[in-house]
Amino acid sequence: MKQLISINYPESLALSLKMNNKEFENEMKTISLIKLYELGKISSGFAAKLLNLNRLEFLELLEKYNVSYFHKGLENELESDLANA
Repeated sequence: MKQLISINYPESLALSLKMNNKEFENEMKTISLIKLYELGKISSGFAAKLLNLNRLEFLELLEKYNVSYFHKGLENELESDLANA
């Protein structure tokens, strides 16, 4: 089941970033998932899936946002990946 999050923001915010509404919506989704990954709340694979990317594309995207792919939960994630390989 999918859920919808609605955020009110001034139109000037998207305009100040030189984005239309759809671009701004996609940016907020991307940033949210990257932050959840950075905090170790979700895996890179799960974030990639929600963004319709493969895992490598997601990890490469992290560089654009100055986020390291090494985080506290990475060791457990790598162990899980190895166990499932």
